[in-house]
Amino acid sequence: MSKVAVVYWSGTGNTEAMAKLVAEGINGAGAQAEVLGCADFNSSKVGSYDAIAFGCPAMGDEVLEEGEFQPMFDECLPSLSGKKVGLFGSYGWGTGEWMNSWEKTCKDSGVNVVGTVIANNEPDDAAAEECKKLGASLS
Repeated sequence: MSKVAVVYWSGTGNTEAMAKLVAEGINGAGAQAEVLGCADFNSSKVGSYDAIAFGCPAMGDEVLEEGEFQPMFDECLPSLSGKKVGLFGSYGWGTGEWMNSWEKTCKDSGVNVVGTVIANNEPDDAAAEECKKLGASLS
């Protein structure tokens, strides 16, 4: 059985809701999801998973959360080559530019990004389905 980490940071609960939906898609596709806050994940754990979904909302001027999530992700990035990776997060303003930048950073580093999902604030029904599909694609 494939083991997939769902690693996230959430300030308002919207990205946490998305993480749970991604995990639902993973489990529904027959893999085992493990949902972790970013404080509980680091590069030494990357090898324990077949795939990883990372979730972070847009912060400030459409950037990743800089206090906890960005340092953890930057540490993990060199270890992600060869892994299937999904990216997700919520935003309350802007156009989703943070996700485009994040995906580009990953792809420029050789990461196999299988999909991204963004939600304006709390995930609506369409975003919920996209989260589940993202999870299934990582299984």
